[in-house]
Amino acid sequence: MLDINFIRENAEVVKGACRNKNVDIDVERVLALDVGKRRLMTEMEMLKAEQNKISRGGKDNTAIFAQAKEIKEKIKEMAPELEKIETELKVLLLQLPNIPFEDVPVGKDDSENVVLRKVGQPAFSALKRGFGEAKDYMELGAALDLIDTDRAAKISGSRFGYIKGGLAVMEFALVKLVMDTVIKQGFVPVIPPVIVKDQIARGTGYFEASDEKEAYHLPDDNMYLVGTSEQSLVSMYTDEVLAETDLPKRYVGFSTCFRREAGSYGKDTKGILRVHQFDKLEMVIFSTPEQSKDEHKLLLSIEEKLMKALKLPYQVINICTGDLGRPAAAKFDIEAWLPSEKRYRETHSTSNCTDFQARRLNIRYKDKAGKTSFVHTLNGTAFAIGRILIMIMENYQQKDGSIKVPKVLQKYCGFKIIK
Repeated sequence: MLDINFIRENAEVVKGACRNKNVDIDVERVLALDVGKRRLMTEMEMLKAEQNKISRGGKDNTAIFAQAKEIKEKIKEMAPELEKIETELKVLLLQLPNIPFEDVPVGKDDSENVVLRKVGQPAFSALKRGFGEAKDYMELGAALDLIDTDRAAKISGSRFGYIKGGLAVMEFALVKLVMDTVIKQGFVPVIPPVIVKDQIARGTGYFEASDEKEAYHLPDDNMYLVGTSEQSLVSMYTDEVLAETDLPKRYVGFSTCFRREAGSYGKDTKGILRVHQFDKLEMVIFSTPEQSKDEHKLLLSIEEKLMKALKLPYQVINICTGDLGRPAAAKFDIEAWLPSEKRYRETHSTSNCTDFQARRLNIRYKDKAGKTSFVHTLNGTAFAIGRILIMIMENYQQKDGSIKVPKVLQKYCGFKIIK
């Protein structure tokens, strides 16, 4: 959510953000509603002051009583109009996007995202190892009895899977690798709730786009299954005031996540790349405004460190305005090389949401001078487990159909190869 004072003083900037983020919101209507709200509130305050003045006068006669009653009726008549304006204004304010940083590339959609760097060579993949075309992960998984989507479909329907054997062990090895890496950077491990209240689910700022359709709703309780532990981690300090000396606060959450993935189609829906249930490790940081850009760099550096530890070829993407999403002011993605598709696929994302989420959730901090301001919130994927397992399977496949375990994971797995 944007500060209404900022919108008043920077209307053209807000309009530009809406335009560049492909968000169709009438900013002029927002400003008109704001003017109407302030006018009504001023009039009501003046009437209440007059009412109080009459009450303090202490005179008890018919004329004064009639005047006081008339003022009371006017205030009563104005209240529904004020409530109507406030309701419409709140709806529009919640739909306004965060303002992108000036160095974010302007573009209409993901086709205009900018590749910042490539690390590792796709030549590392099975395609260049002298045994022809790489097998895709589902072929590998079926042959080694590691992934079973057919039996999962019997139990839960399409787009679920059983992760089995050595691949299940590797999941926990990935979790341990993340924990050993990020705890050294001051991150506190958290296993958060995966069911959240309606207002909390909306608090991170994604539902105003298409994400509400992606969420699993529990109507009897009016609660949602989280699509990412960012929702429950960022919301942890809702309606609280933190001490500046405690910032930045860094957390890493491990949770199962749930998404409908309604917009995906084709090959992605057949395996475990886009499923309704998956495990993920998510990093979340609360910081001061002055700290947030450096904290964003830290998140990206940790993501890259983890990818380098696994020796997976990847590229870093600077996300353009049209692909940025409502809450983010800046966002970077990491895409890993997927040999069977001969292209890079997204595995990580990290965003600086500035004070956009904190305003919606009322998360503030008090500085040394006693001034209270909104914190900045940041998030970053440590590992989306399913996707990383896919990348390891395909990039580490051997000629005989076995899968080599990345060296960094071998001490956690207790074996060097899955066969």
